[in-house]
Amino acid sequence: MFEPFMREPWAVVTLVALAAGMVGYFVALRGAGFAAHALPMAAFPGAAFAALTGVSAYAGLAGFAVLGALVLAWLRARQDAATALVLGGLMALGALFLSLSGAYGNQVEGLLFGQVFAVGRGEVWAALALALGVAALLLGLARPLTLSALAPELFALSGGRTGLMEAVFLLIVALAAALCLPVTGALLAFSLMAGPGAAACLLARRPGVALGLSVALALGIGWGSMAAAYESGWPVGFFVGAFTALVYVAARGLRRG
Repeated sequence: MFEPFMREPWAVVTLVALAAGMVGYFVALRGAGFAAHALPMAAFPGAAFAALTGVSAYAGLAGFAVLGALVLAWLRARQDAATALVLGGLMALGALFLSLSGAYGNQVEGLLFGQVFAVGRGEVWAALALALGVAALLLGLARPLTLSALAPELFALSGGRTGLMEAVFLLIVALAAALCLPVTGALLAFSLMAGPGAAACLLARRPGVALGLSVALALGIGWGSMAAAYESGWPVGFFVGAFTALVYVAARGLRRG
């Protein structure tokens, strides 16, 4: 599993896990599990659009994920049914793009369940840019993100705009979703962005410790999933979902103990 052709997949998985672990802590802290689930679905048509037009896959993913984040922020105060219908429409649009590109059968499984072994050097640089952007935004906004989640009234009294902070956070989650999708697929990207962070918040009370633990758990899940997928030939996304569930169940058991 450490052959030369595996360098790019290992690098991308590492970058994805680092970004997802950081985002996951704030997803758990802010109770934003729905956003972590919805935005990978919004990013799905971006990859399909890239397959149709020939543009960079990560450019398409990031563009549609950001569009989904803006839609989600706009519909935040409205009925969840409207949000679900809009995101369902984006998924349908992705299916149409894949059909028009003639690559439906070849690419739909990878987009839904991940296809990290197909990434190349160009994807590594794009993933690095996205990961650095996500990390910089989260570290730069860590204090207001935490305060607006734990004490929204105090955040508002100090001059903060809760709605704006929520929109900014959704944009950060969107970028992380675009980064995760080639590895885990649209259906399981939310597990890597939500599971490690939720487990870390169960096991650690101090924010810094919980953030570091979330990143460590995400790295362990990502690397373990890569190794298991390589040895078995099964999709990486399956192992990400399974290992994430096991880690969360174990964390709950330790917390009760």
